[in-house]
Amino acid sequence: YTPINRHLRDGEVQYVLDDCGAVALITSEALVDVVLNLDLSRMRVRVSAAGDLPGFERYGEVLASASAGPLEDECEGREMLYSSGTTGRPKGVRKLLPGLAFGDPAAAPVQIAMGLLATGASTDDAVYLSPAPLYHAAPLVFSMSWQRLGATVVVMEHFDPRECLELIERHRVTNGQFVPTMFVRMLRLPEKERARFDVSSLRNVVHAAAPCPISVKQQMLDWWGPIIHEYYSGTEDIGNTYITPQEWLEHPGSVGRPMDECHIVGADGAELPVGEVGVVYFAGGRPFEYHNDPEKTASVTNEKGWRTLGDIGRLDEDGYLYLTDRQAHMIISGGVNIYPQESENVLAGHPEIADVAVIGVPDDEMGEVVKAVVELVDPAKAGPGMAAALIEWCRAELATYKCPRSVDFVSELPRDPNGKLYKRRLRERYWAGHESLVI
Repeated sequence: YTPINRHLRDGEVQYVLDDCGAVALITSEALVDVVLNLDLSRMRVRVSAAGDLPGFERYGEVLASASAGPLEDECEGREMLYSSGTTGRPKGVRKLLPGLAFGDPAAAPVQIAMGLLATGASTDDAVYLSPAPLYHAAPLVFSMSWQRLGATVVVMEHFDPRECLELIERHRVTNGQFVPTMFVRMLRLPEKERARFDVSSLRNVVHAAAPCPISVKQQMLDWWGPIIHEYYSGTEDIGNTYITPQEWLEHPGSVGRPMDECHIVGADGAELPVGEVGVVYFAGGRPFEYHNDPEKTASVTNEKGWRTLGDIGRLDEDGYLYLTDRQAHMIISGGVNIYPQESENVLAGHPEIADVAVIGVPDDEMGEVVKAVVELVDPAKAGPGMAAALIEWCRAELATYKCPRSVDFVSELPRDPNGKLYKRRLRERYWAGHESLVI
């Protein structure tokens, strides 16, 4: 089964339906404007979970007509989620394990549920909050895992910082999963307003999906206490790291120690020593493929069989992993490799910045140069003076060549609902008409 991002346009939804080979579609009246523009000729089953849609059966009626007995071929099934497409067309991530009997220990929700129990997680009064949509891997699997343990699960339709805090207080939420963008948006609320909400019920919070600036995480730990854990993984599930809040305070900025064999590899394919920055590879993990794209599947595996998500990072002497950036986001300026995540992390700590992205833009002499695209807390402050101040802020922390040469101001950066930035869309604004587009 394939959950589809409800924010996609008609053509994007059609692409996913066609690519995954769907023959059944479950949707709702709220998406009627998209559904009526789709070619559904291949759909043998069409169900509306809420409201009426022409040509669709109502979910309640379908459920009422179904047998309550066990299915003869009941199996766990597998999700095939599509990548967010931040650098191109989304790709289906197909796990290659066969169909599993319901409750099979190899199923992801069962594994996570067992892991939660092993760590002493209480389920008697547990309330799990998913502030992110369930068409992403972690929100889907974690929500299913907590449900399997008998916990109450609260799902937000879209993230709003005030509503999130209100839900934590109202439902006495004990556990939740967040992304750094959500932390930033909650921290942007006035301190007096944040103090109005009772978040004392929280026992254990995890975050992932994107690098979290050190200053942001420190502020969250100061606010919520030492309950914020972090992990690094991906929809492909080729490797994982994990770090407790106590460990993070000793290794700020780390995403944890690998739970699988981890290697840092240089441009020549050779493994790099401790402390050097390169592509992060894992040995092990579960078998998967990018659906209908054997070339992309092969591209993530090296000659040793190690696989990568395309992230850049380093390991310290204690074995903790630090992510620097995405390989696809690297800027090459005058032959020098620049990882924009470094300057993004510095700029994110500026009190006037609500959101920021750093990209490479075309330059006749250098090939490309560094530019920051900034969303301000107060848009009225945008201008040359603010741009100069932000550049100086960055230069106080990083080498000049890593810092933006220029700053553009926008009302909102293009992010998906899970907080991932569509850098491809930003680049397209600057690279139109140029022969080369670095992705």
